Amino acid sequence: MPDAGRIPVCLSIAGSDSGGGAGIQADLKAFARAGVHGTTAITAITAQNTVAVTAVEAVSPAMIIAQVRAVVEDIGVDAVKVGMLGSAASARAVGEAFDLLAEGTPIVVDPVMVAESGARLLDEDAQAALVELVVARATVVTPNLPEARVLAGDDALEGEALARAVHALGPRAVVVTGGHREQAIDIVFDGERVVELAGPRYPDGAAHGSGCTHSSTLAARLALGDDLEAAAREAKRVASQAVRDGLRDIGAGAGPVDVLGLRRAR
Repeated sequence: MPDAGRIPVCLSIAGSDSGGGAGIQADLKAFARAGVHGTTAITAITAQNTVAVTAVEAVSPAMIIAQVRAVVEDIGVDAVKVGMLGSAASARAVGEAFDLLAEGTPIVVDPVMVAESGARLLDEDAQAALVELVVARATVVTPNLPEARVLAGDDALEGEALARAVHALGPRAVVVTGGHREQAIDIVFDGERVVELAGPRYPDGAAHGSGCTHSSTLAARLALGDDLEAAAREAKRVASQAVRDGLRDIGAGAGPVDVLGLRRAR
């Protein structure tokens, strides 16, 4: 258990979303909501809004590693969330950066491949590097249904079989989130036990950043000392409420989730 008198620190290794809905921006908001201090290592800068991603510029591998090292050496890291990587070079850099972490640091990997707007955020030739160097070293990997099927290499798999196929890639545990399923049920598999986490669906909500919010909340809860199931339950609850309260009037496309309750505070 973490020191009760110390605020845990979570590190997000992910891309920047200029629209503020997903990526690093969503992660920092979710970290704050969970009560941990958020730090960052930016992997890419995206020009995007609620409608489209119009440009992506990668951060150099050396700079990705330097950001992680700067945080680790002075501030420390109690848990890591990994989001958009975008390229094989970035995946290799993140794999190298993992070696800077203290042994046993929880690593939550959200295998970001496609933006809510439909834009591809991961080079197709980078998938193998993502799996071998990042997913295989994860404490928990949190794909949605389409991402899990891409990772598993099978478009027909569902439920427990899909979670087991992703788990076979090497992570200690898998949470296949339910946002893209007919029923909003998350499937949690730790290599031995399968747990189904049911929850409400909010079709009239705003979902941009929901995956980032889920994975960063899960990382924060692990940093705070939760076990996997408790962390996954809280991540689902927070992400679901953030979609329910989503800011549908922000932008012309899929509006951002509202994890901080901005509308309720007005």
